[in-house]
Amino acid sequence: MEKINYQKVRGNPVYRASSRVLDLGLSSLGLALFSPLFLYLAVKIKLEDGGPIFYSQTRLGQGGWTFKIWKFRSMIEGADQMKKDLLEKNEIAGAMFKIKDDPRITKIGKMIRRYSLDELPQLVNVLRGEMALIGPRPPLPEEARQYSDYDWQRLLVKPGCSGLWQVECRNDGDFDQMVQLDIKYINQRSLWLDLRLMVKTIGLIFRPTGM
Repeated sequence: MEKINYQKVRGNPVYRASSRVLDLGLSSLGLALFSPLFLYLAVKIKLEDGGPIFYSQTRLGQGGWTFKIWKFRSMIEGADQMKKDLLEKNEIAGAMFKIKDDPRITKIGKMIRRYSLDELPQLVNVLRGEMALIGPRPPLPEEARQYSDYDWQRLLVKPGCSGLWQVECRNDGDFDQMVQLDIKYINQRSLWLDLRLMVKTIGLIFRPTGM
């Protein structure tokens, strides 16, 4: 299995600085351009069941520190408390949870998840420096408690809104594939690779492959 090149991760200050500038510029632009869409989705979510528009959840960032990730709410209220009753239906092996026909997802939630629109509020996390536009997805604390030393390597860099796993596997990859692709990305990351993955991510929004 491929392992992290620690020297490369800790070095390359030019990449880290330029990547942060790119994240700040594009996330600010995205928030401005998508503001009408934000308003539309907020109204649709509120009208469906009267519940909260946004959903926050504790995730692990670079080095294992915790932060609150933000999403448009796509599930019914109290969905987290229902998760334990659905664990036996988990379709992904390893430290992840996902089922295709999740009964907790709302009507508008199915649409925004199909097009990955529920993730748009994470542009705020990018502005705050908690996330990058491209990087490994941030895990839940309870997921990370199941990590091996090898799996923990994916937390050596800042988590991202999208990444190599999302682009290459979308909904078909398992946990081990995700870890391997995250480590591959960390070892190969560059501004050019980040830009390529951003373009491919936008393409997936317009050509969704399912839930």
